[in-house]
Amino acid sequence: MKRLCSLALVFVLFLTGCGAGASELDEAMALREKLLKASGCSFDASVTADYGDKLFSFRLRCQGDSTGNLTFSVLEPESIAGISGTVSSDGGALTFDGTALSFPMMADGQVTPVTAPWLLLKTLRGGYLASAGREENRLRMAIDDSYRDDALHLDIWAEEGNPVRGEILYDGRKILSVDVADFQFLS
Repeated sequence: MKRLCSLALVFVLFLTGCGAGASELDEAMALREKLLKASGCSFDASVTADYGDKLFSFRLRCQGDSTGNLTFSVLEPESIAGISGTVSSDGGALTFDGTALSFPMMADGQVTPVTAPWLLLKTLRGGYLASAGREENRLRMAIDDSYRDDALHLDIWAEEGNPVRGEILYDGRKILSVDVADFQFLS
């Protein structure tokens, strides 16, 4: 009898845990749906690139459209402020007047630091959602950018239905982090 009660308790705890995870997955899917239905979004992105021996940080003003394209303008540091660019699945372009951004490629040539906000949106819009849960008051999602063996893994946090932070990992190591501020869905 004691064993039967223990088994029943484990079963109830298991079902309770599954139910809690389902609500976080529903919340993650609701964020994806809202992003897909919007005509776009705008936000500030503070990006940190970790090359192991060096860190590079900068802040961008970003605007994404409904097809997944992203435009950005560098806000900080002042030495590169005003550089603007676009990123899409077809590539990217920079516009500048006598100043250039030069970052080495990361993740075996898959990404550069200025593509981090675009990658965050691309992955939220259609990446493989592996799991979702709570971390403090935030929704935390684990999403792979593709089904390939060399997929980038993103941990993305959201508050009140908006993304607030993303970490991009390659081969188990965090290479990029993106802190998101002033996220707005465009209608």
